[in-house]
Amino acid sequence: MTTYPTAAFRRTALVPGVLAAIVLAAGAVLVGTEGFTWIRYVTSILALIISVFAWQSRQWWWLLGLLPIAVAWNPVIVLPFDGVAWQAVQFVAALVFIAAGLLIKVPNPEDRNRR
Repeated sequence: MTTYPTAAFRRTALVPGVLAAIVLAAGAVLVGTEGFTWIRYVTSILALIISVFAWQSRQWWWLLGLLPIAVAWNPVIVLPFDGVAWQAVQFVAALVFIAAGLLIKVPNPEDRNRR
């Protein structure tokens, strides 16, 4: 009986990274409105989730981009950002999320190919 090989790594940050990028792209039009508070919650939480995945994979340099995003989009202590610059930063943060999602890899404990 042959089995298919399993991947040596899992990209656990891919789904939250893409989801955060979608939320940030949609939230760019909500900057300055009350609906932007929900964008702040989701972005901050997903940045912290991906930070945990980066920590688990021992790729700590991603924390330099993810933790400032978690702080800047924090809905509890709101930083007074507004305008076109804030909308541009939304897209930069979306790129950070996509890059982190693609590049953060956690070793697969169920790797059947490992000897």
